[in-house]
Amino acid sequence: MKQEGGDKKRGDLVYYGECYKIVGVAMNVYNQLGYGYEEKTYQKALALSFKEAGIRFVEQLYAPVMYEGKIIDKNFFDFLVEDIIVVEIKRGDHFSTAHINQVYKYLVTKGLKLGVLIYFSARGVHYKRIVNLN
Repeated sequence: MKQEGGDKKRGDLVYYGECYKIVGVAMNVYNQLGYGYEEKTYQKALALSFKEAGIRFVEQLYAPVMYEGKIIDKNFFDFLVEDIIVVEIKRGDHFSTAHINQVYKYLVTKGLKLGVLIYFSARGVHYKRIVNLN
């Protein structure tokens, strides 16, 4: 699951195949649980489902923000999947600029290319790919 670019059909997208699997797991979680739970409940269900799907991940990964060799802030990602994709989950009906910026900040902090922001909403699962071009 660690191919650069993922699926050959969508080679123009960073980690397309990996993202497809992540979103598929999230949709399966939603199909079983439905809407209305807290983020931590969806996070626990995603962790179980990632494990069952054979997807490697780290949950609540600590990522310090460094400046001039000193820790000046700290981040905790919901998930780091396959050591290459940050996955952040939210419960709600729309993508906020603050949440998009949060994921982008995580990508910059760890030097990663792709983040997936997943919303569990009353209308289903919605996701946004966030790419760090640096």
